[in-house]
Amino acid sequence: MSEIHEWRVAELSRQLQAKAVSSVEVTQHLLARAEAHQRLGSFLHLDPDRALAQAKLADAQRRDGHAAPLLGVPMAHKDVFVTEGMPTTAGSKMLAGYQSPFTATVVRRLMEAGTVSLGKLNCDEFAMGSANENSAYGPVKNPWDVTRVPGGSSGGSAAAVAARLVPAATGTDTGGSIRQPAAFCGITGIKPTYGLCSRYGMVAFASSLDQAGPMARSAEDCALLLSAMAGPDLDRDATSLDVPARDFTQTLNQPRAGATPDKPLSGLRVGLPKEFFGAGVSTDVNEAVQAALAQLTALGATLVDISLPRTELSIPVYYIIAPAEASSNLSRFDGVRYGHRAAAYDDLIDMYQKTRSEGFGDEVKRRILIGTYVLSHGYYDAYYLQAQKIRRLIANDFQAAFQQCDVIAGPVAPTVAWHLGEKANDPVASYLADIFTLSISLAGLPGMSVPAGFGEGGMPVGLQLVGNYLKEPELLQTAHQFQQVTSWHTASPKESVL
Repeated sequence: MSEIHEWRVAELSRQLQAKAVSSVEVTQHLLARAEAHQRLGSFLHLDPDRALAQAKLADAQRRDGHAAPLLGVPMAHKDVFVTEGMPTTAGSKMLAGYQSPFTATVVRRLMEAGTVSLGKLNCDEFAMGSANENSAYGPVKNPWDVTRVPGGSSGGSAAAVAARLVPAATGTDTGGSIRQPAAFCGITGIKPTYGLCSRYGMVAFASSLDQAGPMARSAEDCALLLSAMAGPDLDRDATSLDVPARDFTQTLNQPRAGATPDKPLSGLRVGLPKEFFGAGVSTDVNEAVQAALAQLTALGATLVDISLPRTELSIPVYYIIAPAEASSNLSRFDGVRYGHRAAAYDDLIDMYQKTRSEGFGDEVKRRILIGTYVLSHGYYDAYYLQAQKIRRLIANDFQAAFQQCDVIAGPVAPTVAWHLGEKANDPVASYLADIFTLSISLAGLPGMSVPAGFGEGGMPVGLQLVGNYLKEPELLQTAHQFQQVTSWHTASPKESVL
């Protein structure tokens, strides 16, 4: 059954339901594959005993007549979701060896849907980064070219899915951390509307921006996963939306008004922000995105020119607000209650200083310092308050744009994945790579990355689709119809590269 790892979530679900293969067989195959490809750095923790026990239970439930679509489907979780019985490090020395007494809501819901947890996936420390080079446990490598980054911060998740180590994984997106690695690794990923997926049990980076989402190989797979992940969690997450859970697969093939079989996207207005197609976009990325847009028009969509005039401001706004919230959230890691504590210190203040100096990496320290500065007396009004005002204007720009279109499209990132270490000494350069994703996060909108071809060095290019609040069904339908007539999402890296 050597093809097992090539099955998408939807195909694996069908094979399991037909009893052509057991969950134990699939789990054993994927565990062996993960062990064989450890040099990618995707997994921080593999849990064979736990995974096989869950797989056996899923097989028993299926024999008893249970037929949930995700029953017995293996996956893995970004290591910012706390998981009872497994370590959670958030990619940081600060949490080395930490085991949570409870499980994050998103993970729990996926387990209740029948998924099998293979383990935890590498990420930038506390989800701070665009390359997955900031992990305290080593960088993740891009399976298309192991000399390049997989994107971040959900780089371990993206690389594991692209390398066919797992059919799906959870990710989190604060400023592009699902969409950018999905683009760099040639997979599909969606950041839902802020609040659609519970943040309970997610190690916090920037609480007004953090959002969980699925990463898989197709829009259909993401729809299956999001159906299990999403839903209100009002008792545990104050920012959770009181929106009923739904089956996102039901609308994937739902006919649009006036659509025909050969024009399933008829009537869909796709907005093209002029700010997303400027001089900063590399030629190879632009060509791939333009070809994808041409395919959307062939499916019946209409392209509409729009403007998001404050796109450039999203970088300074994000890198004021996110570090400010990080400064507050990460103050809990002080060596007192849990996590790393310095071995030797003179007094309480010395213990704080040494613990945090030893436990945090350079990028996390940098953001804590920035955040503390912009929140300090005399600078709060000048920086943080102004950034929040511009954030509102950015959100207003999107609402004005959605008066002219249904979905917004453009590149996920200005370039394909860069080489490991290329931007390590220039953090601002990696910040600039998020220019097309940050504004969507600041506005709290849903956005996704869809494989759209290849660029320089044979590296994947992602098409970004953005919808209005709670318009995930429209985004997933658009991506699904695009994937019915393209094969970019089925391409896989060469085994010789892995």
